[in-house]
Amino acid sequence: MSPQDGTDDGATVPDGGTTVYDLASQCTVDDLVEGNRYEAVVNGVVDYGVFVDLSEEVSGLVHDSNLLGAYDVGDDLVVELGEVRPNGDLSFEEVQLSDYGVEHVPHGTATAVGDLADATGDTVVVEGQVVQIKQTGGPTVFQVRDGTGVVPCAAFEEAGVRAFPDVELDDVVRVSGRAEERDGGVQVEVDSLGVLDGEDAEEVETGIESALETAAEPADVDPLVDWPAFEKLWEDLREVAAELRHTVLEGRPIRMRHHADGDGLCASVPLQVALERFIADYYEDDDAPQHLLKRLPSKAPYYEMEDVTRDLNFALEDRTRHGQKLPLLLMLDNGSTEEDTPAYRNLQHYDIPVVVVDHHHPDPEAVEPLIEHHVNPYLHDEDYRITTGMLCVELARMIDPEITDDLQHVPAVAGISDRSEGEAMADYVDLAREKGYDEDDLRDIGEALDYATHWLRYSSGERLITDVLDVDCDDRDRHEELVEFLADRAERDVEEQLDAAMSHVDHERLDNGAHLYTIDVENHAHRFTYPAPGKTTGEIHDRKVAETGDPVITIGYGPDFAVLRSDGVRLDIPQMVAELTEEVDGGGVSGGGHLVVGSIKFVSGRREAVIDALVEKMADAEIDEDLGSSTALPGEV
Repeated sequence: MSPQDGTDDGATVPDGGTTVYDLASQCTVDDLVEGNRYEAVVNGVVDYGVFVDLSEEVSGLVHDSNLLGAYDVGDDLVVELGEVRPNGDLSFEEVQLSDYGVEHVPHGTATAVGDLADATGDTVVVEGQVVQIKQTGGPTVFQVRDGTGVVPCAAFEEAGVRAFPDVELDDVVRVSGRAEERDGGVQVEVDSLGVLDGEDAEEVETGIESALETAAEPADVDPLVDWPAFEKLWEDLREVAAELRHTVLEGRPIRMRHHADGDGLCASVPLQVALERFIADYYEDDDAPQHLLKRLPSKAPYYEMEDVTRDLNFALEDRTRHGQKLPLLLMLDNGSTEEDTPAYRNLQHYDIPVVVVDHHHPDPEAVEPLIEHHVNPYLHDEDYRITTGMLCVELARMIDPEITDDLQHVPAVAGISDRSEGEAMADYVDLAREKGYDEDDLRDIGEALDYATHWLRYSSGERLITDVLDVDCDDRDRHEELVEFLADRAERDVEEQLDAAMSHVDHERLDNGAHLYTIDVENHAHRFTYPAPGKTTGEIHDRKVAETGDPVITIGYGPDFAVLRSDGVRLDIPQMVAELTEEVDGGGVSGGGHLVVGSIKFVSGRREAVIDALVEKMADAEIDEDLGSSTALPGEV
């Protein structure tokens, strides 16, 4: 039945009058409620009264004894159902009201979006909020959400012409139409669509918000391993999980930016799969995961203006062309430093929220005024040994707990890729072993990810990367063959690079006793191939650490950049970069990373001054042979 109250005197409206109902053209006798008043149009005049239409399907007689005035064809009046005769004919009585409100009555059965799959072929009524308006070459498609899901509602006008042009994003509407299967989902083919206001709109909005708050609550899962250091971040992760779930439920897209390395992929891919599954559960449109979530790799150690400009441009185009809301930006394994703030300020012009999950050394005073959430182990007196991949595996499980079995090995891959020496690494490796992966397998997956990402450059690599990481992969044999091939190629290319480069490595002993190795990777290593300068520097560094057994610092430099690695020396690379920015006049220094691994950029004409000043600072650093390093350089330069 339609949403009418059925009271004899009509529903009370804010102005103190009663409600008169306006039936949609498709309404039938089943949509009438005894005692309610309806708008009618005279379609015929006879000696004994007038015939009236309440809709295309509902007509009847107002006998002259029940008429209060004289009418011609086309005149309007208000009537009340008097009698349904045995033969089905309807008899109405005229009602004259001085003060009333009009409420439209759609045709169909009131149905929640989550129940539409069981109502295909039926005429339904859906009340909800418009979260997207997309004009196609045919219909106008309104994405409408209630407390149980989001459904596309296709309204047909002349081809390419905007239907219901007065309806806007965030309007609360009542949609009537036929529920039909389409492309694996459900779509409502619109007969009528009207904007609700006043108490009706407030009631719908309140119901939606209440349902969304419940649906946004993260799943109640336990950490994969018992690690007190990790548990300090648990509530932060729950807040982000709730934010991401709520973002999906309110119809806002998510643009996921992640560092283009093994840990960044171990963070982003599980979260991508979990969010896509969550979107698919809530949206009746089978294409919704593709439209609402984009995973985008970032090569730089911070959110570059090039990246933010592209992201803004795509977001604004999607708003114009597809009627989408502006997105939430999710930064993973990146985004915690002062270098990110110019990009964040640019996003503020459009009120785009930012969420950061990272484990690089942060600058919270610079970043946090510009973002909504910031999860980072350094904020809890921990460090990079808790990798972003480990954090995001738990975040993915809070969004979709059924993904747990698919992710059992991923924290170990993240830890090995980033050389984590965290206390829980042995437990993570044991979890991976239960899934059939030993440490060599995990290391090969990390190398394969690194190799594939290098050649993908700015592409996300969607299916290829999920197959390499064995997350949402439907063929374990293909995964194993793919990893073996890519890891072997990576090892071969690294060997060829080091054969060319090692003889050009310079060495000196610093005043603090550390070995310093430097190489001009621009002139003494293969360019535009794998491994890139960051990876090349890291491989040289690892060999020198193994060779000497002493504290080692390695610098690989080019005309306007340097990548830095350290073992056994207590550096603070972000602090060094900040000091060099002030101390080297005209150096144009920028960069950052972890405390003992990072990269910097500078003006090529000041390269010698920048590197000399950097080496002086390194020579003054404290030796701590218990201090390891991270293998993940903060960007390929």
